[in-house]
Amino acid sequence: MRKWLVSLAAVSALLVGCSSNETEVDTNDEPVDVAALEVVVDILTPEQVAVNESVELAAHVSQNGENVDDAESVKFEVWESGLRDHAQMIDGKLDGDGVYKADITFDHDGVYYMFAHTTARGLHVMPKQQIIVGNPDMSKVLEDKSSNTMDMDDHEETETHEESETNHSH
Repeated sequence: MRKWLVSLAAVSALLVGCSSNETEVDTNDEPVDVAALEVVVDILTPEQVAVNESVELAAHVSQNGENVDDAESVKFEVWESGLRDHAQMIDGKLDGDGVYKADITFDHDGVYYMFAHTTARGLHVMPKQQIIVGNPDMSKVLEDKSSNTMDMDDHEETETHEESETNHSH
């Protein structure tokens, strides 16, 4: 019985010691660098390509200047101008050093568009790039009236969309 009372007293003392009334205060005076949290996607795909030749769709994913090799998904959405309803989604595979790649072959002259849909570290980024294939007759190219937003029905969760046509390097 005495051991039981001693144990009860010890547990009570521990509980009292753990229930401090002090409020934890964040003493970090340094501002948070929001830009360092941003996931940056640079499209590496050329803007002019040949007809019937394999084209490498590529995007470099980084955050705070470091390669992101653990993106949840990188998908290249490609469509001919004016035909967004017929877009195809191609899964990008990690090639290394934050670069994700996929191959496509365009079978005729035209103006195409590509989104590099990238989901990484809780953010969804989707830079857009125009790709001119061969020597299209610009008078016959359909105007692309598609919006710069995701029209994919399978994305119901709320995501952060950062759209940028200037986020690519050449």
